[in-house]
Amino acid sequence: MTEFTGERVIPGSVNADLWAEHLARYSFAAQFAAGKPVLDAGCGTGYGCTEMAPDAQRVAGIDVASDAISYAREHSAAPNVRYAQASATAIPFNSASFQLITAFEVIEHLTDWRALLAEARRVLDADGLFLVSTPNRLYYAESRSLDGPNPYHVHEFEYREFQAALQEFFPRVQILFQNRLESFAFHGDSIRPPIDVRVAATHAAPDEAHFFIGACALQRLPDLRTFLYVPRAANLLREREHHIHLLEGELGQNKQWLDQVISDHHKLQQLHEDLTTHLQEQNQWASQLEQNWKDAQNRIVELQDENSAVQAAAAEVVAGYNRKIAELERENLEKTAWALDTEARLTSDLAARTEHLAATMRSLDVAEATVIERTEWAQRLDRQLTKLRAQLEMIRQSRWVKVGRTFGIGPNVTTE
Repeated sequence: MTEFTGERVIPGSVNADLWAEHLARYSFAAQFAAGKPVLDAGCGTGYGCTEMAPDAQRVAGIDVASDAISYAREHSAAPNVRYAQASATAIPFNSASFQLITAFEVIEHLTDWRALLAEARRVLDADGLFLVSTPNRLYYAESRSLDGPNPYHVHEFEYREFQAALQEFFPRVQILFQNRLESFAFHGDSIRPPIDVRVAATHAAPDEAHFFIGACALQRLPDLRTFLYVPRAANLLREREHHIHLLEGELGQNKQWLDQVISDHHKLQQLHEDLTTHLQEQNQWASQLEQNWKDAQNRIVELQDENSAVQAAAAEVVAGYNRKIAELERENLEKTAWALDTEARLTSDLAARTEHLAATMRSLDVAEATVIERTEWAQRLDRQLTKLRAQLEMIRQSRWVKVGRTFGIGPNVTTE
């Protein structure tokens, strides 16, 4: 459901003054819509389109918000009204398509407001009229002094700035002022035209205007006479009295609220006194804590001094250790060099001794072979000698040798 934010007017969701303020602009525009194609750029919920539709040939309403267009199609339908979701800075219609274009309370919401004016000029017929409204920045700032700037407005205009902006795009420009007036009506139980109206002469001050209505044309502006919109003929004083009665009721409620606030204030004052007493006690406790903190700070300073002395002593010890380590490193380097030299020397000597041992082993192998050979030769000789001795013994024991030895005949066989 479309929600009222204070910017988009939803019929039945706004107060009577705000509703009349917006509807009055479309009533003013309707007098120029007779038999013409009309475009309402930034149509919102579509109430303006239906206000102009009875006089217009056809009305097209565009708005960038999809929920606004959906609401307009459902609640602001008319046979000659069509709605489309589109931006007022990119109007989806052919050039020179409309003889009346309205853009009420739209331009101040746009960052690229010049695009709105350029598009309005493009789709406006050569004999057409463009009506564009915006709040007076000076008046608006004063009326919202307590609430602050409107968060929905991007750029607000003063009178001369607004006039110059419109003249940048349109050769014919006239600025009208929209203000709420107090009046007196003389009428019967119904109002029937014609209606005679007398507006007392007054000075129109641009800086005091509530809204600016820019009337722009490419060739000729219509006769723009003073237009008075009366939303309903009623007894304004009676309405004000009724309003005052409502305000008195609100005042009574506010008084009850104020009494409650005063009661709450007394309770808060008592609570404040209790808190003050508690605060004093806490201050004394805090003072003691502060003294303890100062003592701790002094002790910290003493410990820092002691720590500095310890650090200095430790630094001296470390320096001594570093010197000893340097000496040990030098000694280690010397011993390493000696060990490497000794290793090289021993390695060389070991190689020589190994070679000598190898040669000795080779000699021993040769000698062992010779011993084995001679041992085998001696064993052969010994076996031959044993054999010869056996043979010789046999010869000695021979009968013939013994006979020959007896007679001194034959060889003298001896084993010696």
